[in-house]
Amino acid sequence: MSTSAHPIALRLERRVGGATRLLATVMALPLIDGIFPALVIAGALTVPFGIIETGLLIFGGSATMAVVLAEMDGTPREKAASILLLGALIVPVAMAEAALAETIQSLLNPDVFHRFAGLVILAIAAKTASAEIGEYLPSPGAIIGLGLLASFQPAGAELMVSLNPDLLARAGAAAGVGVAFALSIALAGDHLRGRVDIDRFRFGSSVALGILSLSVLGLLPTEQPVALGVLVVTGLFAYDPNSDDEGVAGEDADGPDAGAAAVDAAPEPTHGGAVTTDGGDEIDADAAEDAADDGSESDAGVAFGSSPTAPAAGIDPVDSAGDADGADDASDDDDSDDEPSREPWL
Repeated sequence: MSTSAHPIALRLERRVGGATRLLATVMALPLIDGIFPALVIAGALTVPFGIIETGLLIFGGSATMAVVLAEMDGTPREKAASILLLGALIVPVAMAEAALAETIQSLLNPDVFHRFAGLVILAIAAKTASAEIGEYLPSPGAIIGLGLLASFQPAGAELMVSLNPDLLARAGAAAGVGVAFALSIALAGDHLRGRVDIDRFRFGSSVALGILSLSVLGLLPTEQPVALGVLVVTGLFAYDPNSDDEGVAGEDADGPDAGAAAVDAAPEPTHGGAVTTDGGDEIDADAAEDAADDGSESDAGVAFGSSPTAPAAGIDPVDSAGDADGADDASDDDDSDDEPSREPWL
């Protein structure tokens, strides 16, 4: 269940190759495409729940889970070391981009840019849900570029460098939440592998991203963690603790004990039927033929209308049966000559 043809992970795997580099690309993609600075400008980090939602859905999400569970090899400790190394690079870059976003925010019209920020999250949700739909949508970088052009205010614009420690801390916390999510998946990978349906979690994550985009657009109250609740429910539905046990039970049913059980459950032969033993097929066949001959002879006697009588004294039953066979042959000859029918003993 934990193997998944995740569209984002597969597309990046063809480009970068390797599980560690693939995970680095997946987690750094919001920083490369400009999605994270757009959320900073849109005010997604103003509330604590927004920080958690951004970390889980933007830096974590289904693509990170798919790479950690299905692509990364090694022990949980080795995976954790690789993820911590990536986190040491992603968190400072996220803080630097947050400072840059705070700087260029004075050059943009926030109302216009918020719409494009919501559209880019909605496009990511559609790409996550369906790769076919994602082929017809523009890339997130293109949407953000259009948003910068549409919201740029050249009149009276002033570039002011601002380093807000509170904003930098919130940006680092959001990236840290994503790293912690990947780290927890790596440490619990042996337990989660085979019990988590990644495709189901991917679909639920796309729904949570869609709700987050509505929050950025102002259509849902930002103070309520609706997207976080959807993500939690998605995790509960994607996790099946009994799926791995059912797989083991299925393997046991197909094992050597299944053959013995089938032999024990085989029906025993009845007294009236032929008993098959090793090397006794010919004997059983002869016995079956003799029984069939006896049945046909008795049926022939009843068909001619004569009541069955006991054989006379001194007459062998075998001889009488032979006489009956001769009478049958004579009857057949008479019928073939178109003579009047008569009793077979006349």
